[in-house]
Parts: sequence; C-alpha cells; structure tokens
Amino acid sequence: MTAVSESPRLVQSNNDIPWWAGNARLSDMSGRLLGAHVAHAGLIVFWAGAMTLFEISHFNPAQPMYEQGLILLPHLATLGFSVSEGGQIVSTYPYFVIGALHLISSAVLGFGGIFHTLLGTEYLETKFSFFGYDWKDVNKMTTILGIHLVLLGLGAMLLVAKAMFFGGIYDPAIENVRTVTNPTLNAGIIFGYLFGAVGQNWIAGVDNLEDVIGGHLWIGFICIAGGLWHIVTKPFGWTRNLFVWSGEAYLSYSLGALALMGFIAAYFVSVNTTVYPEVFYGSPLSIKFSLFPYFSLDNPEVVSSRTWLANAHFWLAFFFLQGHIWHALRSAGFDFRKGKVELSLMPPEPNF
Repeated sequence: MTAVSESPRLVQSNNDIPWWAGNARLSDMSGRLLGAHVAHAGLIVFWAGAMTLFEISHFNPAQPMYEQGLILLPHLATLGFSVSEGGQIVSTYPYFVIGALHLISSAVLGFGGIFHTLLGTEYLETKFSFFGYDWKDVNKMTTILGIHLVLLGLGAMLLVAKAMFFGGIYDPAIENVRTVTNPTLNAGIIFGYLFGAVGQNWIAGVDNLEDVIGGHLWIGFICIAGGLWHIVTKPFGWTRNLFVWSGEAYLSYSLGALALMGFIAAYFVSVNTTVYPEVFYGSPLSIKFSLFPYFSLDNPEVVSSRTWLANAHFWLAFFFLQGHIWHALRSAGFDFRKGKVELSLMPPEPNF
C-alpha cells in the first residue's frame, strides 16, 4: 500500500518510472518538480557564466571574433558592452563581470533547486496554495501561462531599455554603439515584416535598429497585455475540446513553440546582418540542402560564429520538434510500446 502523508488527494503512481526518465517521475509532485526546474535554470545560467569566462580566456582582440569560435562574446558586443568605433573591443572587464554575475546567480539557483528537491514540501498546494496547481485546473494553468507571458514581455523591454536609456547597442550601419532615441512605433511597418509587406527575408529582412527596437516594444506590450488577460480571465468554453489539458500536453505545446522559434532563429541569424553584425558574426550564410538543410558560408574554409549559431539553432529545433510530436502523441493516449491508442491512457477531463 502506497500512501502520501502531505496530500490526501495524491497517490504516488510513478513508482515504475526509472530515475533516468527525468521529470516524468515528478509530474504529480509540484514541489519536487519546482526543484527540478530551478536546478535546470541554475545549470543554464552556470553554463552561460562559465562559457563567458572560457571565451574571455581565449579571446584575441587582434583577430575577428567570428574566426575564434566564440558564441557568447559576440552577443555581448552586439549589446554595446565595451565596443568602440569599427567594432573594436576596448576591454574584456565588462564581460568578466557579466560572466561572474551569472556564476553567482547559478549558485543561488542551484541551492534553490537542491532545497526544493530534497528538503522542501513535495506538494506545494498543501502549504503554499498560491503556488500549487493541478494539471486539470485550466484556470490555474492559464494563469501560469499569463505569468510567463508577462515575464517574456519584460525581457523584451529590457532590450528596449538597454538600447534607449542604458548606453545603446551596436549599429553596423555606423560601425559604432549608439542609443536608439526614436524607435519605430508604426504598426504598419512593424507588422509589415511579419506579413511580407516590408522588405525581403520575412522578419529577418529588418535592416535598421529603429525597427528592431520598435518591434521589441510591440512584442513586449503584446506579451504583457496577453499575460494580464490570461491571469484575470478564465478560458472560454469552446477551448474545452480544442486542447488536451494535461501536464504532458503542456510539455508538447512548449516543445512545439521552442522548435518554431529555433527554426526562425536559425534563418534569422543566417541572413540578417543588422541584429547579427558581420564584424562579430562573420558574413551571412547560404542555405544548402542535402538530406537535411544546413547553413554554410560560400567559402567552406571559414567556419564563423554565424555558422555555429545557425546550425546549432536548426538542429536543436529539429530535436525539439521530435519531442513535441512524441509528447503530443502520448498526451493523446498513444502507447509507443503497443503501437496504438490505449483508452486507459486518455487524459482526464479538465477542471473548468
């Protein structure tokens, strides 16, 4: 007999799931799942900090960034940190500070992950009802979605603030850092990229910082407004049969969105030289096809930072897409061991 002392509504039903299955073992344990997510964030931030310091230790200011196999320092340079005329790096100290801050932050996140994994409550809803949740409670799920959208919107606004008020960002048109004082607010221009009415190469055709920052203003506002909408409202009744309301379904939706963004990023970084300046990333790429598409320079002897980023985004997006399909089928009740849909595996009815 299996009993759970903290939550009378939950019975641990994942005893047959091996440890290497990852978070699947924690799907019904909100506190432990929080620990896993916080620890995961710590690993990501740790990688960013450690990799930044590693790149600094190998950086040669006399050689172009894109020829040194760097992937993080070009991003920091694009944001205008320690860059002078012509894209010259005047000091690596700001990069060191940024790397160190990431390492310190990763330690805090790591401690939080360990605490919630080993010492914190297994079920948040038993002690912290605001943070607790039930996968079938669609009102709670859309509230969590809204919170994430607000955070994404604030992230977009951070770039706007950096470009407009905190030192500016690098503009390849003038080969120097400048503040963007007049971002494009015209919806016809911003959404014209999205619908193909402005420029070429879809949204990757943006060729000036005013449109770039204006686009982030619009996206930030839309994400924040949409997030607040999802927080204060309940899902409409017609959504009941439109979506599958389960933890695995939410995972599949998330992986599908990541795959889409990854493919878009791969295309964007390969052809755009305004957001990804040539002085830091190298020349734009061409898309070539064999069994799968890949991104390369016309000169195969040069493997630039742009090449690394475009190919990394494409292949990560490719595998995210496989994960989306896998989890979408499982959330719909498909049993991969038996090769058919098992009615016993069908997701439960959502709680409206």
